[in-house]
Amino acid sequence: MALAAGGVVLLGGVLYLFFGLRVVMDGGGAPRLRLSESTERQAERIERHRQAQRAAAEAAPIAIAPEPTAPGAAPVAAEGAEAAGRADVPSTPTSGAAYWTDFRGPRRDGDYREQPILTDWGPAGLKPLWKQPAGGGYASFVVARGRAFTIEQRGSREVVAAYEVRTGRELWTNAWPAEFRESMGGDGPRATPTWSDGRLYALGAMGELRALDEAAGNVAWRTNILTDSGARNLDWGMSASPLIVDDMVVVLPGGPKGSVAAYDRATGRRAWSVLGDQQAYASPMLVTLSGVRQLLVTSAARVMGLGPSDGQLLWEYPFPTYNGINAAQPLLVGDNRVFVSASYGAGAAMLEISGSASGLFVSEVWRTNRMKNRFSGSVLRDGVIYGLDESILAALDAETGQLKWKGGRYGYGQVLLAGDHLIVLTEDGDLALVRATPERHEEVARFPVLDGKTWNVPALAGGYLLVRNLAEMAAVDLRVVK
Repeated sequence: MALAAGGVVLLGGVLYLFFGLRVVMDGGGAPRLRLSESTERQAERIERHRQAQRAAAEAAPIAIAPEPTAPGAAPVAAEGAEAAGRADVPSTPTSGAAYWTDFRGPRRDGDYREQPILTDWGPAGLKPLWKQPAGGGYASFVVARGRAFTIEQRGSREVVAAYEVRTGRELWTNAWPAEFRESMGGDGPRATPTWSDGRLYALGAMGELRALDEAAGNVAWRTNILTDSGARNLDWGMSASPLIVDDMVVVLPGGPKGSVAAYDRATGRRAWSVLGDQQAYASPMLVTLSGVRQLLVTSAARVMGLGPSDGQLLWEYPFPTYNGINAAQPLLVGDNRVFVSASYGAGAAMLEISGSASGLFVSEVWRTNRMKNRFSGSVLRDGVIYGLDESILAALDAETGQLKWKGGRYGYGQVLLAGDHLIVLTEDGDLALVRATPERHEEVARFPVLDGKTWNVPALAGGYLLVRNLAEMAAVDLRVVK
């Protein structure tokens, strides 16, 4: 018995030292054994792949039709930018529409409205258009003009990278020294970048905020929002995506100098900062409720509406959770209602905002524990809210909060809405297609697309679905007409 136990210990030690066997936590906090590699080895493997990719592109360059540069535009010095595609990288953006420009889409609601998607995936599922290694972290992609942008952990650096959507070819990177480590959730940057008017606004897990030119990744300006606000980092790092509001970039640093802050998007100078909340992990939104344009912000203990020009508090609703973990996005329902949900003892509530610009008031319409969004925000179709109640897909009547159905185990994955279907990326990396119907749970298709823990939100633009996790990324072509 002692010899057997010793053998198990020895085998475990060998697997730990030489093969990267580690205990990792799933979304519910349950431990799992997985083989993993160090961030340094992962970065080396990515670099070998990108070198081979560049060599192949130079041998057979892909024709890209550039869009015209704005009159009088001048490049900024390339601080930290690396042209990953060498001479074949165009100095101007590639053609294509700018659609999925924000976290969870242009309205931050997970609803893809650009064009119908392919729903006949066949019995074996769909083959990825391309698939390749990626750096660590939980950010999603944003997509504009034929390019996809994300932020990754590569060794001891946070790296913003631009990719060509059709091929996965890396076009440029911009990196800085930063290595956020967290044993429960995992390492790396969390916040999805934001694209607007030819610039990318990227936030690292330790507070580094950079405005980058979309064409080559040159730095227009940078600051550290934690240092600037005098805030301590959150346990799970800076996770809220920057929000473009008129001529400002709104971020959520927390801290005594202002838990909500706005920076001039042209210069990076701080325009205003307000409140002193402990911040949370959900991203701010620009919405109109009861006819009043406002910022919708979720902190560790409350949901609130703020004036978009100065951060003035317009209304607030207490919404505390265990350890201040508010991570799921609020969801607009009609012209004056907001659905909020969280795990960690909170559940869900429907809020109604009434009044006018001279004064707004909030009331609770209903509350339920039948929808507990932990990481993934819900989506809305035809008066029904669809989302993950912990790890099981569920549907609620938006008017009453009544549970319509619950079914299908997807782990702590992510949900998007595309027409009358839900696209679910499971925690284990499967891609599932589910009908968005209040009648019953009906899964149409399912196939594996990624391997390993997958918490990253998918992105969908021009019919191309982009997915990634801690180790790899892929694109799936869902266009109906090709």
